[in-house]
Order: sequence, then structure tokens, then C-alpha cells
Amino acid sequence: MKIIGIGKNYVNDKSEITAIKTGAQTIFTKPESSLVTGNNDIDFPKITNQLAYEVELVVKIGKRGKDISLEDANSFISEIAIGIDYTAKDVLAASREHKGPWALAKGFDGASPVSDFKPVSNFLDLGAINFNLKINGEQKQIGTTSLMIYSFAEIIAYVSSFMTLEEGDLIFTGTPASGTGLVLKGDHLQASIEDELLLDFKMI
Repeated sequence: MKIIGIGKNYVNDKSEITAIKTGAQTIFTKPESSLVTGNNDIDFPKITNQLAYEVELVVKIGKRGKDISLEDANSFISEIAIGIDYTAKDVLAASREHKGPWALAKGFDGASPVSDFKPVSNFLDLGAINFNLKINGEQKQIGTTSLMIYSFAEIIAYVSSFMTLEEGDLIFTGTPASGTGLVLKGDHLQASIEDELLLDFKMI
């Protein structure tokens, strides 16, 4: 299975979307070995001193598709979860210095914790899903899919024009425009969709 991420996909106000939306989405991939499930605690990675968190909704692809139309794209979503897209900021900065890729900064072990999934049928409006992240009990990020630059359907259609999407593939769909920051060893992260706590783990 593939883990696909999209960068810079949220605004703070809907009025910003038109100016930003060019059609060129920022897409990256992460290895399956970065995935953590079951609310297992995560060992703080030794490769970084600057571990940044980004809370994101994660869609699971339910059937194989290539060159998926915008109109059909949402039918390819089987389930939705919440996850954290971790970035080793110092590793990323070193790579960018030499115009290198994001792979090591985004793809290390433990870089993709994901909650249990909920059937997509549980969500009446994919364009109005609310989610949030707390760290050590303090609210850090609040998001709603109404502030996405590119919707789930637009992401799926775009990605599938480059690569075949397979059943079980996961897509991290972007983080809210504000509230990202660094996480420390010992921090307790809790992420919810529509106030239902789904992701709950510690950095150890």
C-alpha cells in the first residue's frame, strides 16, 4: 500500500482559496514502514531534534482506480481516520539546502500515526468535517474540511492522473493553516473527529 500526503492544503479563511488555487497540488509519498496504528506509543526518532506535528484527516481508498474523474472520486473513499504527519524539520532543512527530496524527513519509522478508521458513510458532508488536536490537554490545532484548498475528490482525481490508486492506499489530506509546532519526548497527543477521540498516544 502507498501513503500519500498533500502539503499546503488549508486556509484560515475561505476568501483566500481563489487566489491560491492553481491546480498544482503539492504531493509527496511516505513508506508503509512509517505507519503506526492501534494508538501505540511512538519512540521519539533519534534522527531529529526538531520534530514537527501536523494533524490531518486520512482517507482510505476502497477500490482500484486510474485517471479517476472528479465526479466519481469520492466513491473511491471507503473510510476516514485522523493522523499525524510528522516532519523532521532539521532533516528537511538539510535536504533542501542541496535541493534534495523530502523522503528522509517525512518517511522515518513512526512518522505516520493513524487512528482506527470510520466508514465514509458516517460522514454526511465530506466538505464539513471538523477535527482537532490536543497536546498534553492543550488545544493546538482545529480544522474543518470547509477550509481545504483542494477537496478529497480533487486530491484523488489529481493523484490518480499520475499513479494508480489501489485498495488500502492512504491519503493524508493536509493540515489546518495554523497551529503546527514541535513535539517533545513525553508529549501526549490526542486527536478527534467531530469531538470523538480516535488517536491517543505518547511520544516516549
